[in-house]
Amino acid sequence: MSPGLLFALFAVTAFSLAVFYLFFYRNWRRRRELEQPFPEPWRELLKDRVPLFNRLPGHLRKDLEQRVQLFLSEKEFYGCDGFEIDDTVRLTIAGHACLLILARPYGDYDEVRSILVYPSAYQVLEPTQQGMVVDMTHQVRAGEASSIGRVVLSWDDCEKGALSPDSHHNVILHEFAHQLDYLDGSADGAPPLSGAQAEHWQRTMSEAYAHLQQSLSYRQTSWLDPYGATEPAEFFAVLTETFYQQPGHLFEKQPQVYETLCGFYRINPLDYA
Repeated sequence: MSPGLLFALFAVTAFSLAVFYLFFYRNWRRRRELEQPFPEPWRELLKDRVPLFNRLPGHLRKDLEQRVQLFLSEKEFYGCDGFEIDDTVRLTIAGHACLLILARPYGDYDEVRSILVYPSAYQVLEPTQQGMVVDMTHQVRAGEASSIGRVVLSWDDCEKGALSPDSHHNVILHEFAHQLDYLDGSADGAPPLSGAQAEHWQRTMSEAYAHLQQSLSYRQTSWLDPYGATEPAEFFAVLTETFYQQPGHLFEKQPQVYETLCGFYRINPLDYA
């Protein structure tokens, strides 16, 4: 075989491999992963740690299992401050995170790469600026999300949300809602939408956000955790918690907001209450 033909063969092979890796490898690997049976111990953990799982019809339970299976095969979990990651931790976090994409494309989490878990609330140094002076202050957090595909969680707070499914707070749902918000590049309270759906979202959420801030300014009883009034990104994340944890309450207080979230998440939690 001549050197020219050998080089051409090598170039074609390299090009074919590159095309396969860029456009087909991820789907091929995911199909291979889903050919493996879902472990029964994982299913029992989902039943115990993700209460909504037990109320879903069979086909949606299967869909959630598949998303969890892919999530655990692709995302790296890291224990911080000596915390040990086990299957209870992984299934609790993955199960709640995947509720948000149960009826959405799994690809919504493609950019999520790592989950860091602290045993309890943790401290971070946060810069605060007053005029020309920048100070570093300590903040205590239960979780945070980032545009670089990293989610940080406090396990104590994860457990509280998982074991109190009717409470208004679930840090896993909250932080992974932020990850969906980041899909268009920034966390601004408006995940990527288009056309009439985007216009409806903007109108409905702006009115509800203003109503929440107004009710708090008059010291009225809030229909949503007041933290949701701090900025639009937190409004969306807190709404997501309430949508899954207290759907009846949200539907009663803000039916238009509830229906808008049904459209985004493509699921109605009240169907499985």
